[in-house]
Amino acid sequence: MNLASIPSPSTGVIELGPIPLRGYAFCIIIGVFVAVWFGNKRWIARGGKAGTVADIAVWAVPFGLVGGRLYHVITDYQLYFSDGENWVDAFKIWEGGLGIWGAVAFGAVGAWIGCRRRGIPLPAWADAMAPSLAIAQAIGRWGNWFNQELYGKPTDLPWALEISEGPNRAAGTYHPTFLYESLWCIGVALLVIWADRRFRLGHGRAFALYVAAYCAGRGWIEYMRVDEAHHVLGLRLNVWTAIIVFVLAVVYIVVSAKLRPGREEIVEPDRDTTPGKDSDKEGSAKADADAKDAEQDANAKKDPLSKDEPGTGRTAESTEAAAEKG
Repeated sequence: MNLASIPSPSTGVIELGPIPLRGYAFCIIIGVFVAVWFGNKRWIARGGKAGTVADIAVWAVPFGLVGGRLYHVITDYQLYFSDGENWVDAFKIWEGGLGIWGAVAFGAVGAWIGCRRRGIPLPAWADAMAPSLAIAQAIGRWGNWFNQELYGKPTDLPWALEISEGPNRAAGTYHPTFLYESLWCIGVALLVIWADRRFRLGHGRAFALYVAAYCAGRGWIEYMRVDEAHHVLGLRLNVWTAIIVFVLAVVYIVVSAKLRPGREEIVEPDRDTTPGKDSDKEGSAKADADAKDAEQDANAKKDPLSKDEPGTGRTAESTEAAAEKG
């Protein structure tokens, strides 16, 4: 019998009048806001403009949510498309189920679109956001606590997680893998911040370090989980994914450091890229030039020495000089 343990919420939903506040969704939203806030501070410190991170997040976040849900549904399709299951549940994202691999991959596509529209390099933006993403994951993992999901093997440790009887789960105390991953993500964020300041990581290497460090932790945490999952060669599918992505991230760091050492000097152009601004500036410059020409013409009319004598092709000054000589 445990003398101490972590209790689970009796419900994952708090009713605020007619509005249900779901703990899972609340954690995701808070994580996004914190990531944008902290990412904005890092972007400005790198020489970027305030508001750019939020503008790109408008593209990255929806893509990330769609990608995360698609990865979960595809890799755990039996939960939605097996006999006796309702495929409509695949759209109930508030009940849990976001795959980080799909979220990062699709989120990167959305970020690429946003960066293209702003005229900034995606690797630089990703470097600024790297520790912010880790912090967002640390916050988002607490959504699993509200849903009583993604726990580990049974244990009687003092920090064991209490799980109540429910669909596809038995009451007992288990390893709180959600907590392990949350703490690991905080450590990843601190590691990236330290390494970025110490080695001035650039050209996507800070982001790659975040990916590699996260995968290193996800591998052993995933191995502790007992929820249903597909296995390949005796290992859970997500363990293989973590291994492969870890190797790719490390290779990128090594190759990138050789091909493009140092950090970007300019991460965001100074010119205003708002549609219509360039044409406005061109029109203003033309108007200034026309005004200057008009002013020169007016001065020329006031100065008789600069005026041609009609029909002679000579100036008044040259005519006067010729008369004195004669």
